[in-house]
Amino acid sequence: MKKTAPRSRVAEPAPAADQPLTGFAYSRAFFEELVDTAIAHARKLGATDAGAEASEGCGLSVSVRQGELENVERNRDKSLGVTVYIGHQRGNASTSDFSRKAIEQTVQAAYDVARFTAQDPAAGLPDERDVETAPRDLELFHPWAIDSDRAARMALRCEAAALDCDPRITNSEGASVSAQQSHFFSAHTHGFRGGYASSRHSISVAPIAGHGDDMQRDYWYSSMRNPVDLADPKKIGRYAAERALSRLHARKILTTECPVLFEAPLAAGLMGSFVHAVSGGSLYRKSSFLLDSMGKRVFPKHIQMREDPFIIGGKGSSPFDDEGVREQARDVVEDGKVQGYFLSAYTARKLGMRTTGNAGGSHNLTFTSTLTQAQDDLDEMLRKLGTGLFVIELMGQGVNLVTGDYSRGASGFWVENGQIQFPVQEITIAGNLKDMFMGIEAVGSDIYTMGAKTTGSVLINRMKVAGS
Repeated sequence: MKKTAPRSRVAEPAPAADQPLTGFAYSRAFFEELVDTAIAHARKLGATDAGAEASEGCGLSVSVRQGELENVERNRDKSLGVTVYIGHQRGNASTSDFSRKAIEQTVQAAYDVARFTAQDPAAGLPDERDVETAPRDLELFHPWAIDSDRAARMALRCEAAALDCDPRITNSEGASVSAQQSHFFSAHTHGFRGGYASSRHSISVAPIAGHGDDMQRDYWYSSMRNPVDLADPKKIGRYAAERALSRLHARKILTTECPVLFEAPLAAGLMGSFVHAVSGGSLYRKSSFLLDSMGKRVFPKHIQMREDPFIIGGKGSSPFDDEGVREQARDVVEDGKVQGYFLSAYTARKLGMRTTGNAGGSHNLTFTSTLTQAQDDLDEMLRKLGTGLFVIELMGQGVNLVTGDYSRGASGFWVENGQIQFPVQEITIAGNLKDMFMGIEAVGSDIYTMGAKTTGSVLINRMKVAGS
Protein backbone atom coordinates (compact mmCIF):
# COMPACT_ATOMS: atom_id res chain seq x y z
CA MET A 1 0.00 0.00 0.00
CA LYS A 2 1.33 3.37 -0.98
CA LYS A 3 1.87 5.66 1.99
CA THR A 4 -0.60 8.50 2.36
CA ALA A 5 0.71 11.88 1.35
CA PRO A 6 1.30 14.40 4.15
CA ARG A 7 -1.78 16.43 5.00
CA SER A 8 -0.30 19.66 3.73
CA ARG A 9 0.12 18.28 0.21
CA VAL A 10 -3.56 17.58 -0.38
CA ALA A 11 -4.55 20.95 -1.73
CA GLU A 12 -7.02 21.51 -4.54
CA PRO A 13 -5.71 23.55 -7.46
CA ALA A 14 -7.81 26.43 -8.65
CA PRO A 15 -8.79 25.79 -12.29
CA ALA A 16 -8.72 28.75 -14.62
CA ALA A 17 -12.07 30.30 -15.47
CA ASP A 18 -11.82 29.40 -19.15
CA GLN A 19 -9.77 26.24 -19.60
CA PRO A 20 -9.10 25.24 -23.21
CA LEU A 21 -11.02 22.12 -24.15
CA THR A 22 -7.78 20.22 -24.66
CA GLY A 23 -6.77 20.60 -21.02
CA PHE A 24 -7.84 19.27 -17.64
CA ALA A 25 -7.86 21.19 -14.38
CA TYR A 26 -6.44 18.28 -12.37
CA SER A 27 -3.45 16.05 -12.93
CA ARG A 28 -3.18 12.27 -12.64
CA ALA A 29 -0.77 12.75 -9.72
CA PHE A 30 -3.29 14.90 -7.85
CA PHE A 31 -6.00 12.28 -8.34
CA GLU A 32 -3.65 9.56 -7.05
CA GLU A 33 -3.06 11.55 -3.86
CA LEU A 34 -6.79 12.14 -3.49
CA VAL A 35 -7.61 8.45 -3.83
CA ASP A 36 -4.79 7.32 -1.54
CA THR A 37 -5.87 9.80 1.11
CA ALA A 38 -9.45 8.51 1.00
CA ILE A 39 -8.40 4.86 1.24
CA ALA A 40 -5.99 5.55 4.09
CA HIS A 41 -8.71 7.34 6.05
CA ALA A 42 -11.09 4.44 5.50
CA ARG A 43 -8.47 2.09 6.92
CA LYS A 44 -7.99 4.43 9.87
CA LEU A 45 -11.73 4.26 10.62
CA GLY A 46 -11.59 0.46 10.67
CA ALA A 47 -12.64 -0.57 7.17
CA THR A 48 -11.50 -4.04 6.15
CA ASP A 49 -11.34 -2.98 2.51
CA ALA A 50 -11.88 0.22 0.56
CA GLY A 51 -11.71 1.73 -2.90
CA ALA A 52 -11.95 5.21 -4.35
CA GLU A 53 -12.14 6.90 -7.73
CA ALA A 54 -11.44 10.53 -8.65
CA SER A 55 -12.64 11.83 -11.99
CA GLU A 56 -13.04 14.97 -14.05
CA GLY A 57 -14.94 15.69 -17.23
CA CYS A 58 -15.26 18.73 -19.46
CA GLY A 59 -16.76 19.58 -22.79
CA LEU A 60 -18.41 21.90 -25.24
CA SER A 61 -21.83 21.52 -26.88
CA VAL A 62 -23.17 23.90 -29.52
CA SER A 63 -26.58 23.71 -31.21
CA VAL A 64 -28.11 25.68 -34.05
CA ARG A 65 -31.57 25.78 -35.63
CA GLN A 66 -32.83 27.33 -38.83
CA GLY A 67 -29.48 28.96 -39.50
CA GLU A 68 -29.27 30.63 -36.09
CA LEU A 69 -27.16 29.87 -33.06
CA GLU A 70 -29.38 28.37 -30.36
CA ASN A 71 -27.22 27.15 -27.45
CA VAL A 72 -23.62 27.14 -26.35
CA GLU A 73 -22.90 25.02 -23.30
CA ARG A 74 -19.64 24.35 -21.53
CA ASN A 75 -19.55 21.68 -18.87
CA ARG A 76 -16.91 20.85 -16.30
CA ASP A 77 -17.55 18.44 -13.46
CA LYS A 78 -15.50 16.51 -10.93
CA SER A 79 -16.15 13.79 -8.41
CA LEU A 80 -14.59 11.60 -5.75
CA GLY A 81 -16.42 8.35 -5.04
CA VAL A 82 -15.54 6.18 -2.05
CA THR A 83 -16.59 2.59 -1.30
CA VAL A 84 -16.00 1.10 2.13
CA TYR A 85 -16.35 -2.50 3.32
CA ILE A 86 -16.68 -3.69 6.88
CA GLY A 87 -16.52 -7.41 6.30
CA HIS A 88 -19.40 -8.05 3.94
CA GLN A 89 -21.16 -4.78 4.69
CA ARG A 90 -20.79 -2.16 1.97
CA GLY A 91 -21.24 1.60 1.96
CA ASN A 92 -20.45 4.30 -0.55
CA ALA A 93 -20.56 8.08 -0.79
CA SER A 94 -19.31 10.78 -3.14
CA THR A 95 -18.39 14.44 -3.20
CA SER A 96 -17.39 17.14 -5.66
CA ASP A 97 -15.34 18.93 -2.98
CA PHE A 98 -11.68 17.90 -3.08
CA SER A 99 -10.66 19.54 0.21
CA ARG A 100 -9.14 17.37 2.94
CA LYS A 101 -12.13 17.97 5.24
CA ALA A 102 -14.60 16.96 2.53
CA ILE A 103 -12.63 13.80 1.76
CA GLU A 104 -12.71 12.72 5.39
CA GLN A 105 -16.41 13.53 5.68
CA THR A 106 -17.17 11.50 2.56
CA VAL A 107 -15.20 8.51 3.82
CA GLN A 108 -16.98 8.78 7.17
CA ALA A 109 -20.35 8.85 5.39
CA ALA A 110 -19.49 5.71 3.40
CA TYR A 111 -18.27 4.01 6.58
CA ASP A 112 -21.49 4.91 8.43
CA VAL A 113 -23.60 3.52 5.58
CA ALA A 114 -21.62 0.27 5.74
CA ARG A 115 -22.09 -0.02 9.50
CA PHE A 116 -25.87 0.02 9.14
CA THR A 117 -26.09 -2.11 6.01
CA ALA A 118 -27.05 -5.79 6.22
CA GLN A 119 -24.40 -8.43 5.69
CA ASP A 120 -24.21 -9.68 2.10
CA PRO A 121 -21.87 -12.65 1.54
CA ALA A 122 -21.39 -11.61 -2.10
CA ALA A 123 -20.33 -8.06 -1.25
CA GLY A 124 -16.65 -7.26 -1.54
CA LEU A 125 -13.87 -6.18 -3.85
CA PRO A 126 -12.94 -8.48 -6.73
CA ASP A 127 -10.53 -11.31 -5.98
CA GLU A 128 -6.88 -10.30 -6.26
CA ARG A 129 -6.28 -12.97 -8.92
CA ASP A 130 -8.70 -11.12 -11.23
CA VAL A 131 -7.26 -7.62 -10.76
CA GLU A 132 -5.48 -5.94 -13.68
CA THR A 133 -1.92 -5.04 -12.68
CA ALA A 134 -0.51 -3.88 -16.03
CA PRO A 135 -3.23 -1.98 -17.95
CA ARG A 136 -2.47 -1.32 -21.60
CA ASP A 137 -2.86 1.95 -23.49
CA LEU A 138 -5.75 1.65 -25.96
CA GLU A 139 -5.45 5.21 -27.37
CA LEU A 140 -8.88 6.34 -26.14
CA PHE A 141 -8.00 10.01 -25.67
CA HIS A 142 -8.09 12.36 -28.66
CA PRO A 143 -8.87 15.90 -27.48
CA TRP A 144 -10.50 18.27 -29.92
CA ALA A 145 -9.11 21.82 -29.89
CA ILE A 146 -12.37 23.42 -30.96
CA ASP A 147 -13.99 26.64 -29.78
CA SER A 148 -17.66 27.63 -29.84
CA ASP A 149 -17.38 29.70 -33.04
CA ARG A 150 -15.87 26.87 -35.03
CA ALA A 151 -18.35 24.36 -33.57
CA ALA A 152 -21.25 26.65 -34.52
CA ARG A 153 -19.98 27.01 -38.10
CA MET A 154 -19.68 23.25 -38.39
CA ALA A 155 -23.23 22.72 -37.08
CA LEU A 156 -24.55 25.40 -39.45
CA ARG A 157 -22.88 23.68 -42.44
CA CYS A 158 -24.47 20.41 -41.40
CA GLU A 159 -27.96 21.88 -41.09
CA ALA A 160 -27.60 23.93 -44.29
CA ALA A 161 -26.68 20.79 -46.23
CA ALA A 162 -29.89 19.18 -45.00
CA LEU A 163 -32.09 22.20 -45.73
CA ASP A 164 -30.57 22.73 -49.19
CA CYS A 165 -30.88 19.08 -50.18
CA ASP A 166 -34.42 19.36 -51.53
CA PRO A 167 -37.25 21.95 -51.47
CA ARG A 168 -39.35 19.40 -49.60
CA ILE A 169 -37.07 19.79 -46.56
CA THR A 170 -39.17 22.47 -44.87
CA ASN A 171 -37.91 22.67 -41.32
CA SER A 172 -35.29 21.47 -38.89
CA GLU A 173 -35.07 20.44 -35.27
CA GLY A 174 -31.50 21.68 -35.42
CA ALA A 175 -27.95 20.47 -35.62
CA SER A 176 -25.36 20.12 -32.90
CA VAL A 177 -21.64 19.61 -32.36
CA SER A 178 -20.30 18.17 -29.12
CA ALA A 179 -16.75 17.64 -27.86
CA GLN A 180 -16.33 15.78 -24.55
CA GLN A 181 -13.35 14.46 -22.64
CA SER A 182 -12.69 13.00 -19.20
CA HIS A 183 -10.08 11.24 -17.10
CA PHE A 184 -10.03 9.32 -13.84
CA PHE A 185 -7.85 7.41 -11.40
CA SER A 186 -9.10 4.50 -9.32
CA ALA A 187 -7.57 2.20 -6.71
CA HIS A 188 -8.62 -0.32 -4.08
CA THR A 189 -7.08 -2.42 -1.35
CA HIS A 190 -6.94 -5.62 -3.42
CA GLY A 191 -4.03 -4.25 -5.40
CA PHE A 192 -5.63 -2.33 -8.24
CA ARG A 193 -4.31 1.05 -9.37
CA GLY A 194 -5.20 2.53 -12.72
CA GLY A 195 -6.89 5.20 -14.76
CA TYR A 196 -6.92 6.80 -18.19
CA ALA A 197 -8.28 9.68 -20.23
CA SER A 198 -10.93 9.27 -22.92
CA SER A 199 -12.85 11.41 -25.39
CA ARG A 200 -16.08 11.31 -27.39
CA HIS A 201 -17.10 13.79 -30.08
CA SER A 202 -20.19 14.03 -32.27
CA ILE A 203 -22.09 15.89 -34.99
CA SER A 204 -25.84 15.43 -35.50
CA VAL A 205 -28.80 16.92 -37.37
CA ALA A 206 -32.57 16.30 -37.50
CA PRO A 207 -34.35 17.71 -40.61
CA ILE A 208 -38.10 17.72 -41.26
CA ALA A 209 -39.63 17.01 -44.67
CA GLY A 210 -43.09 17.82 -46.02
CA HIS A 211 -46.04 20.01 -45.05
CA GLY A 212 -49.24 19.76 -43.03
CA ASP A 213 -50.40 16.22 -42.37
CA ASP A 214 -47.56 14.72 -44.37
CA MET A 215 -44.49 15.72 -42.37
CA GLN A 216 -41.66 13.35 -41.57
CA ARG A 217 -38.60 13.74 -39.39
CA ASP A 218 -35.38 11.78 -39.41
CA TYR A 219 -31.84 12.33 -38.19
CA TRP A 220 -28.28 11.21 -38.61
CA TYR A 221 -25.09 11.64 -36.66
CA SER A 222 -21.44 10.74 -36.41
CA SER A 223 -19.76 9.92 -33.08
CA MET A 224 -16.07 9.15 -32.66
CA ARG A 225 -13.30 9.28 -30.09
CA ASN A 226 -11.00 11.01 -32.56
CA PRO A 227 -12.41 14.15 -34.24
CA VAL A 228 -10.51 13.42 -37.47
CA ASP A 229 -12.68 10.30 -37.87
CA LEU A 230 -15.97 12.22 -37.78
CA ALA A 231 -17.99 12.19 -40.99
CA ASP A 232 -18.13 15.36 -43.08
CA PRO A 233 -20.89 17.66 -41.72
CA LYS A 234 -22.34 18.22 -45.20
CA LYS A 235 -22.60 14.48 -45.84
CA ILE A 236 -24.32 13.97 -42.48
CA GLY A 237 -26.82 16.72 -43.37
CA ARG A 238 -27.57 15.38 -46.83
CA TYR A 239 -28.01 11.81 -45.62
CA ALA A 240 -30.34 12.88 -42.81
CA ALA A 241 -32.40 14.83 -45.35
CA GLU A 242 -32.56 11.86 -47.71
CA ARG A 243 -33.81 9.68 -44.87
CA ALA A 244 -36.56 12.17 -44.01
CA LEU A 245 -37.57 12.53 -47.67
CA SER A 246 -37.79 8.78 -48.14
CA ARG A 247 -40.47 8.63 -45.45
CA LEU A 248 -42.91 11.05 -47.09
CA HIS A 249 -46.38 9.76 -48.04
CA ALA A 250 -46.13 6.94 -45.49
CA ARG A 251 -49.17 4.78 -44.95
CA LYS A 252 -50.44 2.00 -42.73
CA ILE A 253 -50.60 -1.61 -43.86
CA LEU A 254 -53.04 -4.37 -43.05
CA THR A 255 -52.25 -6.54 -40.05
CA THR A 256 -50.14 -9.48 -41.18
CA GLU A 257 -47.29 -11.85 -40.40
CA CYS A 258 -44.17 -11.48 -42.50
CA PRO A 259 -40.36 -11.42 -42.46
CA VAL A 260 -38.84 -8.32 -40.89
CA LEU A 261 -35.49 -6.74 -41.74
CA PHE A 262 -33.99 -4.54 -39.02
CA GLU A 263 -31.72 -1.74 -40.21
CA ALA A 264 -28.22 -2.16 -38.72
CA PRO A 265 -28.51 0.59 -36.04
CA LEU A 266 -31.74 -1.02 -34.80
CA ALA A 267 -30.25 -4.51 -34.93
CA ALA A 268 -27.74 -3.31 -32.34
CA GLY A 269 -30.74 -2.94 -30.03
CA LEU A 270 -31.48 -6.65 -30.40
CA MET A 271 -27.91 -7.31 -29.28
CA GLY A 272 -28.56 -5.09 -26.28
CA SER A 273 -31.59 -7.18 -25.29
CA PHE A 274 -29.46 -10.32 -25.43
CA VAL A 275 -26.71 -8.74 -23.31
CA HIS A 276 -29.22 -7.63 -20.70
CA ALA A 277 -30.77 -11.10 -20.58
CA VAL A 278 -27.43 -12.85 -19.94
CA SER A 279 -26.06 -10.23 -17.54
CA GLY A 280 -25.48 -11.18 -13.93
CA GLY A 281 -28.09 -8.90 -12.41
CA SER A 282 -30.91 -10.37 -14.50
CA LEU A 283 -29.68 -13.92 -13.99
CA TYR A 284 -29.28 -13.99 -10.22
CA ARG A 285 -32.61 -12.20 -9.76
CA LYS A 286 -34.16 -14.77 -12.13
CA SER A 287 -35.65 -11.95 -14.17
CA SER A 288 -34.40 -13.09 -17.57
CA PHE A 289 -35.94 -15.07 -20.40
CA LEU A 290 -32.51 -16.68 -20.92
CA LEU A 291 -32.00 -18.27 -17.49
CA ASP A 292 -29.55 -21.19 -17.45
CA SER A 293 -28.65 -20.58 -21.09
CA MET A 294 -24.91 -21.27 -20.77
CA GLY A 295 -23.89 -23.77 -23.42
CA LYS A 296 -27.36 -23.75 -24.97
CA ARG A 297 -28.28 -22.65 -28.48
CA VAL A 298 -30.30 -19.43 -28.47
CA PHE A 299 -29.42 -18.35 -32.04
CA PRO A 300 -29.15 -20.37 -35.26
CA LYS A 301 -25.87 -22.21 -35.77
CA HIS A 302 -24.54 -19.58 -38.20
CA ILE A 303 -24.62 -16.75 -35.59
CA GLN A 304 -21.47 -15.63 -33.74
CA MET A 305 -20.93 -12.85 -31.18
CA ARG A 306 -17.51 -11.74 -30.01
CA GLU A 307 -16.40 -9.28 -27.35
CA ASP A 308 -13.05 -7.49 -27.72
CA PRO A 309 -12.20 -4.81 -25.13
CA PHE A 310 -8.81 -4.14 -26.68
CA ILE A 311 -9.68 -2.55 -30.03
CA ILE A 312 -7.45 0.51 -30.36
CA GLY A 313 -9.62 3.61 -30.09
CA GLY A 314 -12.81 1.52 -29.87
CA LYS A 315 -15.94 3.12 -28.46
CA GLY A 316 -16.32 0.25 -26.00
CA SER A 317 -12.63 -0.37 -25.34
CA SER A 318 -11.22 -0.49 -21.83
CA PRO A 319 -8.08 -2.01 -20.28
CA PHE A 320 -10.07 -3.00 -17.17
CA ASP A 321 -13.65 -2.91 -15.98
CA ASP A 322 -15.24 -0.60 -13.42
CA GLU A 323 -13.87 -2.74 -10.58
CA GLY A 324 -10.32 -2.89 -11.90
CA VAL A 325 -10.77 -6.44 -13.17
CA ARG A 326 -8.64 -7.72 -16.05
CA GLU A 327 -10.43 -7.73 -19.41
CA GLN A 328 -10.41 -10.51 -21.99
CA ALA A 329 -11.36 -10.97 -25.61
CA ARG A 330 -13.79 -13.86 -25.90
CA ASP A 331 -16.55 -15.52 -27.90
CA VAL A 332 -19.86 -14.79 -26.19
CA VAL A 333 -21.87 -16.77 -28.74
CA GLU A 334 -20.30 -19.49 -30.87
CA ASP A 335 -22.30 -21.40 -33.47
CA GLY A 336 -25.46 -20.03 -31.88
CA LYS A 337 -24.61 -21.29 -28.37
CA VAL A 338 -24.04 -19.05 -25.35
CA GLN A 339 -20.41 -19.31 -24.27
CA GLY A 340 -20.31 -16.60 -21.62
CA TYR A 341 -22.38 -14.31 -19.41
CA PHE A 342 -21.65 -10.67 -18.50
CA LEU A 343 -20.66 -10.68 -14.83
CA SER A 344 -19.23 -8.31 -12.24
CA ALA A 345 -17.52 -9.59 -9.11
CA TYR A 346 -20.75 -9.25 -7.13
CA THR A 347 -23.09 -10.90 -9.62
CA ALA A 348 -20.55 -13.67 -10.27
CA ARG A 349 -20.50 -14.51 -6.57
CA LYS A 350 -24.29 -14.52 -6.47
CA LEU A 351 -24.24 -17.10 -9.25
CA GLY A 352 -21.31 -19.11 -7.89
CA MET A 353 -19.20 -18.14 -10.89
CA ARG A 354 -16.15 -15.99 -11.69
CA THR A 355 -16.28 -12.39 -12.87
CA THR A 356 -15.99 -11.87 -16.63
CA GLY A 357 -14.71 -8.29 -16.30
CA ASN A 358 -18.04 -6.72 -17.22
CA ALA A 359 -18.72 -4.44 -14.27
CA GLY A 360 -19.98 -1.43 -16.19
CA GLY A 361 -21.24 -3.35 -19.23
CA SER A 362 -20.08 -5.03 -22.41
CA HIS A 363 -17.08 -4.05 -24.54
CA ASN A 364 -17.04 -3.87 -28.35
CA LEU A 365 -19.48 -6.61 -29.28
CA THR A 366 -19.54 -7.80 -32.88
CA PHE A 367 -22.53 -9.78 -34.22
CA THR A 368 -21.83 -11.83 -37.34
CA SER A 369 -23.06 -14.76 -39.41
CA THR A 370 -20.93 -17.39 -41.10
CA LEU A 371 -23.38 -17.15 -44.02
CA THR A 372 -22.66 -13.47 -44.71
CA GLN A 373 -20.94 -12.70 -48.02
CA ALA A 374 -19.15 -9.47 -48.99
CA GLN A 375 -21.93 -8.68 -51.47
CA ASP A 376 -24.67 -8.87 -48.79
CA ASP A 377 -25.19 -5.11 -48.66
CA LEU A 378 -28.55 -3.51 -47.89
CA ASP A 379 -29.87 -4.03 -51.43
CA GLU A 380 -29.03 -7.72 -51.22
CA MET A 381 -30.61 -7.97 -47.76
CA LEU A 382 -33.81 -6.47 -49.21
CA ARG A 383 -33.73 -9.15 -51.89
CA LYS A 384 -33.34 -11.79 -49.17
CA LEU A 385 -36.31 -10.21 -47.36
CA GLY A 386 -38.40 -10.65 -50.51
CA THR A 387 -41.83 -9.50 -49.37
CA GLY A 388 -42.03 -8.05 -45.90
CA LEU A 389 -41.18 -5.12 -43.66
CA PHE A 390 -37.93 -3.14 -43.54
CA VAL A 391 -37.78 -1.30 -40.18
CA ILE A 392 -35.76 1.91 -39.74
CA GLU A 393 -37.31 3.34 -36.56
CA LEU A 394 -38.63 1.82 -33.34
CA MET A 395 -40.67 3.58 -30.68
CA GLY A 396 -41.66 2.74 -27.12
CA GLN A 397 -40.14 0.41 -24.55
CA GLY A 398 -42.24 -2.68 -25.15
CA VAL A 399 -39.59 -5.30 -24.38
CA ASN A 400 -40.24 -7.63 -21.44
CA LEU A 401 -36.87 -9.15 -20.60
CA VAL A 402 -38.44 -11.52 -18.06
CA THR A 403 -40.64 -13.26 -20.62
CA GLY A 404 -38.96 -12.17 -23.85
CA ASP A 405 -42.18 -10.65 -25.18
CA TYR A 406 -41.42 -7.93 -27.73
CA SER A 407 -43.87 -5.30 -28.99
CA ARG A 408 -42.80 -1.90 -30.32
CA GLY A 409 -44.13 0.83 -32.52
CA ALA A 410 -42.30 0.95 -35.83
CA SER A 411 -41.79 2.85 -39.07
CA GLY A 412 -40.07 1.72 -42.21
CA PHE A 413 -40.85 0.47 -45.72
CA TRP A 414 -42.99 -2.22 -47.26
CA VAL A 415 -40.94 -4.41 -49.60
CA GLU A 416 -42.15 -6.68 -52.40
CA ASN A 417 -39.94 -8.92 -54.52
CA GLY A 418 -36.90 -7.33 -52.90
CA GLN A 419 -37.86 -3.79 -53.88
CA ILE A 420 -39.09 -0.99 -51.60
CA GLN A 421 -42.67 -0.13 -52.52
CA PHE A 422 -43.70 2.62 -50.09
CA PRO A 423 -42.95 3.98 -46.61
CA VAL A 424 -44.94 2.62 -43.66
CA GLN A 425 -45.85 4.24 -40.34
CA GLU A 426 -48.15 3.78 -37.32
CA ILE A 427 -47.64 0.04 -37.06
CA THR A 428 -46.52 -2.30 -34.29
CA ILE A 429 -44.21 -5.27 -34.64
CA ALA A 430 -44.46 -8.08 -32.11
CA GLY A 431 -42.96 -11.42 -31.23
CA ASN A 432 -40.90 -13.13 -28.57
CA LEU A 433 -37.15 -12.59 -28.40
CA LYS A 434 -36.49 -16.33 -28.10
CA ASP A 435 -38.29 -16.92 -31.40
CA MET A 436 -36.80 -13.78 -32.95
CA PHE A 437 -33.26 -14.83 -32.08
CA MET A 438 -33.76 -18.35 -33.42
CA GLY A 439 -35.50 -16.90 -36.48
CA ILE A 440 -32.50 -14.86 -37.66
CA GLU A 441 -31.92 -15.92 -41.26
CA ALA A 442 -29.19 -13.49 -42.33
CA VAL A 443 -26.89 -10.71 -41.15
CA GLY A 444 -25.83 -8.14 -43.72
CA SER A 445 -22.38 -6.91 -44.64
CA ASP A 446 -23.70 -3.34 -44.23
CA ILE A 447 -22.03 -3.19 -40.81
CA TYR A 448 -22.61 -0.25 -38.50
CA THR A 449 -21.28 0.47 -35.03
CA MET A 450 -23.93 1.76 -32.63
CA GLY A 451 -22.19 2.65 -29.38
CA ALA A 452 -20.10 -0.40 -28.51
CA LYS A 453 -22.07 -2.84 -30.69
CA THR A 454 -21.32 -3.65 -34.32
CA THR A 455 -23.64 -5.52 -36.68
CA GLY A 456 -25.12 -5.46 -40.13
CA SER A 457 -28.84 -5.42 -40.85
CA VAL A 458 -30.62 -8.47 -39.41
CA LEU A 459 -33.34 -10.48 -41.16
CA ILE A 460 -35.85 -12.32 -38.97
CA ASN A 461 -38.01 -14.95 -40.67
CA ARG A 462 -41.39 -13.98 -39.23
CA MET A 463 -43.01 -11.45 -36.90
CA LYS A 464 -46.52 -10.14 -36.30
CA VAL A 465 -47.16 -6.70 -37.78
CA ALA A 466 -50.23 -4.86 -36.47
CA GLY A 467 -51.58 -2.20 -38.79
CA SER A 468 -55.05 -1.24 -39.96
